[in-house]
Amino acid sequence: MNPNPDAVVTLQRLAGHVALVTLNRPQARNAVNGEVAAALEAIVDETERDADIWAVVLTGAREGLVFCAGADLKEVSAGRGEALFTARGGFAGFVDAPRSKPWIAAVHGKALAGGCEIVLACDLVVAADDAAFGLPEVTRGLIAAAGGLYRLPRALPRQLALELILTADTLPAAEAHRHGWVNRLAPAERVVDEALALAGRITRNAPVAVRESLQIARQAVDLDDAGLRALSMQGRTRVQATEDYREGPRAFIEKRAPRWTGR
Repeated sequence: MNPNPDAVVTLQRLAGHVALVTLNRPQARNAVNGEVAAALEAIVDETERDADIWAVVLTGAREGLVFCAGADLKEVSAGRGEALFTARGGFAGFVDAPRSKPWIAAVHGKALAGGCEIVLACDLVVAADDAAFGLPEVTRGLIAAAGGLYRLPRALPRQLALELILTADTLPAAEAHRHGWVNRLAPAERVVDEALALAGRITRNAPVAVRESLQIARQAVDLDDAGLRALSMQGRTRVQATEDYREGPRAFIEKRAPRWTGR
């Protein structure tokens, strides 16, 4: 499927059960307006419905070398700020959207304010070696209310996260990688390819088992052991009901690659 080049967010289905989603407003530094929020929420819904998509890479159009500058302040100043949020997905139709499949941010250039919060809402991050992250809201009398204030201290050491939040300084990708927030660094021209390769590493595994594992791991810092143990038992029951649960051991015994169906 070739994406519509004029769409503000594009969806491309690739081989290997991977989808590539691109924020496509390079003339506005890929900033989020109401059209982007509605389109991205619709694409999240579409990737959730599509049983052939097992992992998603999210990036920004390369022109201007900005992953996403956050909220389109022209929209905010015109009194249309609420349109940047959706009822189910929150900011950009994404940061609070229920998603069962892994999303990988492929970040080039700067990911600032809401753009940084979009990255924080993804499960994995591949960043260009010249990328940088920041929450500059306090410089405009605002707060990072789309998840940045609680997700950044989970992604980074607390004191470093607090410093970034309070000073509005940016964090180079190399530092984010050193502290474990960024999974992989890549040259700018290779960042999407590296993210797609990481997605491919995921999609070679049983998709239901991946989704069930992800749902539990996402809540590891929110629930106690008893709650996580209960979720693990529930997830195991759902996995055991799949054909893939039988295919994995069968492929091992037959010394061949498993043929996953997602069922």
